[in-house]
Parts: sequence; C-alpha cells; structure tokens
Amino acid sequence: MKTANQYFREVFGHKMYKASICLDVTCPNRDGSKGIGGCIFCSEGGSGEFASSRADTVTCQIRKAIGQVSEKAGKDAGYIAYFQGFTSTYCEPDHLEKALLEASSCDGIEAVSIATRPDCLGDAILKILEEQAKSMPLYVELGLQTSNDTTAKLINRCYETGEYVKAVEELKDIGANVITHIIFGLPNESRDMMLDTVRLARDSGSDGYKFTCLYVLKNTELEKLYMENKVEILEMEEYFDIVEDAIRLLPEDAVIHRFTGDGPKKILIAPEWTMNKRQVINYINRRFGL
Repeated sequence: MKTANQYFREVFGHKMYKASICLDVTCPNRDGSKGIGGCIFCSEGGSGEFASSRADTVTCQIRKAIGQVSEKAGKDAGYIAYFQGFTSTYCEPDHLEKALLEASSCDGIEAVSIATRPDCLGDAILKILEEQAKSMPLYVELGLQTSNDTTAKLINRCYETGEYVKAVEELKDIGANVITHIIFGLPNESRDMMLDTVRLARDSGSDGYKFTCLYVLKNTELEKLYMENKVEILEMEEYFDIVEDAIRLLPEDAVIHRFTGDGPKKILIAPEWTMNKRQVINYINRRFGL
C-alpha cells in the first residue's frame, strides 16, 4: 500500500495539491435521463462543495484554489486540476475538451483528475480523455460505492456494476489511471458485502482507492432515512477496522488516495467523529503507521 502523498512524490518528484473545479454539469440520475434526486447521500452541491462556483471560468477556479494553499504548499509544489463536482464527463464532448485544454494550460498544473460515473464515458468522451492522457497524467475517479446492485438501487446509483467493470477496462486501455470511490456503511450491507466491493474493484484493475464512511448531509434522502432510524452510521474504530481489512485485500502497489472523507460541517449531520479532522488524521497516522 502507498498513500497518495507517497505516490505523487514518486511520480512527480514533489508534493502535489488538488485545485478543485466544478463544471456547469449535472448527473444522469438528477436530470431525469436515468433518475431524479441523485444518490441518496449526495447533497445539492454534488460533491463539489469544496470547489469554487461553477459560474467562474476554469482558469478562475484554478487560480482561486491555488491561491488558498500556495503559502502552505511552497514554491516546489505542483497542482492537479481536479474536476470534482457532479459528473464531469456528463456534457457535450467539445465542452469537456475545451475545459481540459484550459485547465492544462494553467500555470502550475501538472496533471488532471476527473470525477465521473462509469455510465458517462461514451466513445467521443473516451477519445478526448485519451488525447488528454497523451499530454499530461490523467486520473479518472469512478463512483462505484458498492458492487451490490441491490444496494445500488437503494441508493439510487442508476447504473449496474457491470458498467463499472467495462469502464475500468476502457480507461486503462487509453492510458488513464483509475481511482475507485467506495463507501463503507451503506444501508443493509454487511462487512463481507463491503469487502466484496473492494475485491471487485481490485479484480477489475483499479489503480487507486478512495474509501469513505457513509455520512449524512442535510436535505438529502439519506437524512430522511437516518431520522427515521432506518440507517446505522459506523463509529470511528468500527469503520477503520473495515478499512484495515480492505487494505489487506489490495496488492502492494495499490494507492490509497483517501482513508475517509469529511462532509462540509455546515450540512453534516452524522457521523460526528468526522468533524474533528485533526483527531481523525492523527488516528489514521497512528493506526496505519504513516
């Protein structure tokens, strides 16, 4: 296992920071093409709460993001243009191409990372991503969350797991580095079911992993279930026991890009332990010897 920090230092020779971007896009399970309302845990911001306003240009968003961390990062740091909010490939191909070219041209940008869904990678989009991968390291983050299609229906994911497997193969064929998002603690899932998701991602060829506990945000469908006591949220030690089991299943060269997530405090309902980010980081460092 490698952490993202270790991996990026090996690849780029220095520390890398992400400059978050939110394009003016949505998701197919929000706009009615596959579903409405989005995944039950997803807020109105579509996971892009930490990005700048999508009304700003890509260049403006990147400059703002770099400006926020530049003093901490130092002169030797590099930056990844991180298309984070909603489904960044759910748009016209020329819109994505223009955004990628603009991001790649910004000072300090050394790589591009795109968060998307496996069912939003048509041939034209893949061609654009292939060209991007030829000019600059490309990371594509796929929101798998679970390999169990029954759970996927419950959380309103709106695509079948087979589409994830196909997407990983296609992305690796064009030279992209694939990072898989997995949530532990989804409703009705046992530990074995959660670890089955890790096994599927591993066997599909995922290069990196982002683990997170299920957290409840205000104004989501998950909030309603939580308030009706229909969802149990993992405690910190319980969650990291699962993470440790997951890491044991992965090959030595697997990259852990995230051990857990932290929702925006203004809209976070549970779990409360994620609010103390410093405490969580210290716990991770002690437990995993980082």
